[in-house]
Formats: sequence, structure tokens, C-alpha cells
Amino acid sequence: MKYIKSLFPFIIGWVILLITSSFNNLPLINGLTQLILFSLVVCWPIMKTGRLSYVDIGWPWGLFVIGVLTLLFGEGYHLRVWIVAGIYIFIGMRMGIGALMLWKKGYMKKEFPRYQYQKGRWERAGKTNTSLAMQVDALAQGLANASFLAFPALIISSNPNPTFSIFEIIGLILWILAFLMEAKADTQKLSFLRKMSALGKKNKVCNIGLWQYSRHPNYFAEWMVWNALVIAAIPSWITLQSSEHMVIWILLGLGLLFVSWVMYLSLVYLTGAIPSEYYSLKKRPEYKNYKERVNMFFPWFPKKTN
Repeated sequence: MKYIKSLFPFIIGWVILLITSSFNNLPLINGLTQLILFSLVVCWPIMKTGRLSYVDIGWPWGLFVIGVLTLLFGEGYHLRVWIVAGIYIFIGMRMGIGALMLWKKGYMKKEFPRYQYQKGRWERAGKTNTSLAMQVDALAQGLANASFLAFPALIISSNPNPTFSIFEIIGLILWILAFLMEAKADTQKLSFLRKMSALGKKNKVCNIGLWQYSRHPNYFAEWMVWNALVIAAIPSWITLQSSEHMVIWILLGLGLLFVSWVMYLSLVYLTGAIPSEYYSLKKRPEYKNYKERVNMFFPWFPKKTN
């Protein structure tokens, strides 16, 4: 039970989508496609290599699948369907192509540090069957794509109203700003690393640009990308009240909120900030001082230290 209990919230989320009458067969098609994708791209390589890093390929291409299926089967207003499907396709391809480039360059011949940290977490929790734990974790990622991460796409693409709400406009603007912030943070980090490499300086702490205000501005921006989708989905969720049972409608609303929560947990605790900082503190002597001055996740002005 301790191995599979992490799957229960995602199974419940998928069931909610399956019993929602407004989405037709899209939740079933998406769920089965995610199962096939993760079986071939994630679970099989994990079994052969013992490395969990292949999740980084399966998860973004699963988002791409959500976008494509939404485009094909979404029955709402066509422009709204194109926009939300395009967002998922773009997000998935951007991260998915990056993951394939890492795989091609041989980076996945070694376990990524965040997944090494995950294995240590399992050991501390008494999960000694690492092979089973890896497969369950991979399945959880696939079920996340089949359930809560698909909530915004399915809800938005079901709305037939040709008029766009202010919440949708705010959500789209926020999504653009969050994406630009994430791209800027990644560019600043890459530029800093290249500069330090040219100077022959190793294990230096990136403390320029957005990294002066958050130790993980890219993770914060990724979280805001999903919050933007949740905000944009609110008018479409309200529209569903007239066609869905009240209990189902409330569960769909709670599911939208859970999207934000599950992404926050992932980006901070599970595979994001905390695992990253565990190794940064060991590797970078200046990181302790950086940690004392700069907020971990939410951007803010740095603290003054002696």
C-alpha cells in the first residue's frame, strides 16, 4: 500500500473526468494514450536501465498529446479550442525536444540528481523495492497527465461560447508573462554558466537577473504558467454548471484548484527546488550565503546579511 497510495489522487481525478458528460470520450482516449506513451517511453526504459530520468521525456510529450487530442476532439468554440490546444502543444514540444536533446547527448546515461534524491527519500520512507517504486512513480506521472493536468484543457475546450471572458484574457496574458519569465530565467542561467566556464570558475552561484530575487525563478514561472491556465478555465467551468450534476461540477472546480497545488508540490518538494538545493549546498560553497539572502520560490527583494 505504501508504494501505490500516491496514485489514488490521480486515479480519482481521472474518474471525475470519465464521468463528466460534457467531455465525451476525450478523457478515456487521453488516459489510454498516456498509458501507451509512458509504457513505451518511460516504464520500459526504467526497467532496462534502472534510471527514473526517462520521466523527463514522457511527461512533456504527454502534455503534447493532451494538446493534440484537445485539438482533434474538443467540441467548444473553435478559437478557444485552438488556443488551449496550442498552449499544451507548445509547452510539451518545448520541454520534450529539450529532453530528447539531453537523451541524444548521453545525459540520461546517468540518473539526474533530483531522481537520485527521490531514491534517497524512498529509502528513508522504508521503500526498499526501488524497481517497484520507480514504476509507480512513473505511472503517477502518466496518471497526472490523464487527470489533473488535463483539467484546464478539457474544461476550456468544452465551452461553446464565442465571447471571451475577462478571466480568459487575464489568464492568457498571465500565461505569456509567465512563459517569458521562465525563458528569461533559463537564458540568464545559461549565460552565467557559459561566462563562468570561460573564466575557468567552477561551482559558482548564479546571482544575476531574476536569480537575485528567487533561488528558482524558473520553477516559480512554471507554476504561474499552470495558474494562468486555471484562471482561464474559470468561465468555462462556470458554464458547465448548467449541463453537469452539482456534485460533478464542484469536483471539477476542486480539481482545477488541485492543478495549482500539485504543481506547487512537484516544483518545490518532489522534483524541484528542495532536491536541487540538497546538491547545490554540497557542491557550491557560496550557496549557503545565497540561501540566507534570497527567497527560495516566491520572488522578493534579497535580505541584507553581514
